[in-house]
Amino acid sequence: MAKIMKNIALIGASANKSKYGNIILNDLKLKGYEVFPVHPALEEIDGTKVYNSVEDLDDNIDLFVFVVPHSIGSEITKKLYNKGHKRFWYQPGAQSDEISEFLKKDSSVKFSTISCIMVTTEKQGDLVF
Repeated sequence: MAKIMKNIALIGASANKSKYGNIILNDLKLKGYEVFPVHPALEEIDGTKVYNSVEDLDDNIDLFVFVVPHSIGSEITKKLYNKGHKRFWYQPGAQSDEISEFLKKDSSVKFSTISCIMVTTEKQGDLVF
C-alpha cells in the first residue's frame, strides 16, 4: 500500500556543501520534509541534529534514503529490514545487485534504485511510495 513519506532518514548526510549528502538534505528540508541526517562523526549540519547511527533514530521514519557506498548501505539495509522497516531509496551509486536481491525476497518491501530523490520529489510534490 502506498504511503505519503514525510519523515525521511538520510544515511550519508554531509556538512560539505558540494556533496550530495548535503545537497539532498537541504533540498528535502526546503520541500517541507522532516529530514533526519545520519553520519557517524557529525553532531549537527547547519543547525540540524545529526544521528550517529540508524539505531539512534526513532521508529517514526517513513523512508530511508542512502547516499553511501553500497558496501555500507547493504549492512545498514539489513539492520533496518530486521527491525521491520520496509521503505528504502538508493541514490545513484548507492545501489547494488546485492541490495536489490535481498529486498526482492519480501514483496511487502518498497525500494527505488533508479532515480534521484530530488527529481522525484520535485515532480510529485508529496512523495507517495
